[in-house]
Amino acid sequence: MFFQRTLKNEISCVGIGLHSGLKVRLVLKPAPAHHGIKLQRFENGQLLTTIPASSEFVVDTSLATTLGRDGHVIGTVEHLLSAFSGLGVDNALVEVHGPEVPIMDGSANPFVYLLKTAGITRQVEGKSYLRMIGTVTVSEGDKWARLGPQPPFSKTSLSIISHIEFDHPMIGSQSFSFSFAKMAYDRQISRARTFGFLQEVEWLKARNLARGGSLDNAIVLDEFSVMNADGLRFADEFARHKVLDCFGDVSLLGMPLIGVLEANKTGHALNYKLVQAVLENTEAWEKVSGEEHSEFFFPGLPDPRLVMGEALF
Repeated sequence: MFFQRTLKNEISCVGIGLHSGLKVRLVLKPAPAHHGIKLQRFENGQLLTTIPASSEFVVDTSLATTLGRDGHVIGTVEHLLSAFSGLGVDNALVEVHGPEVPIMDGSANPFVYLLKTAGITRQVEGKSYLRMIGTVTVSEGDKWARLGPQPPFSKTSLSIISHIEFDHPMIGSQSFSFSFAKMAYDRQISRARTFGFLQEVEWLKARNLARGGSLDNAIVLDEFSVMNADGLRFADEFARHKVLDCFGDVSLLGMPLIGVLEANKTGHALNYKLVQAVLENTEAWEKVSGEEHSEFFFPGLPDPRLVMGEALF
């Protein structure tokens, strides 16, 4: 039996919102079985609304994935949701004291650190999974995303393959393939940071956007090079970050996946379009229990030795 998971203890942090530039307090709390991931929007200590981490509450995907309800929004949720998904946490209540989840270092690794520090505990009730039995594809021009079934005799629950292409000497064409059977999310994916180009950052800031963006929370590229003094964490960090984003965005399906996701030049908008298409194509998937696939590798309980910024290879 594969059981649901939540946090052992409450934990909090303070960080800067990437787009608002505001200081935001984040509180992660345990939640009962079948609760799911829910985010609460606070302003000046007052609870404004509670938003389930579900596709039906997505209100914007232009610069990040934003959830909204009752006229209130919580932006930049994808890295936090990615950490929950990558570590197999099913149930949590998240207080967001500000308009968006803090960007931290631009990756999901600080959230992985918080979850590991709080502790992850098994609950009594079993998990359910969304298992792909058909293939769903969405596209926009040369960009596309496809979610289909695992091949026969596969030993992994979820595989994500990302292809990117940028006309920049530090990126070019990159691909990265992740599988729970061969890799650990916290080591190979969570540390990959978001990235942007200096010209785009200047354009956004001139329009009062990306006000919290800096070299401390993103990879920034000028015309020829990476501007960050510490360079890259992985040679293919850009493609790995796209996998990280996919984890967060497809978690909005509401159930952990059994399938193969392949994405070519996608962003949050196309990821969300894929989630919508999957939910609409009910013949392409079925709901199953974890015990029906005991041979699979699923997200496991995290290694307590991992600390923020440390790679355990």
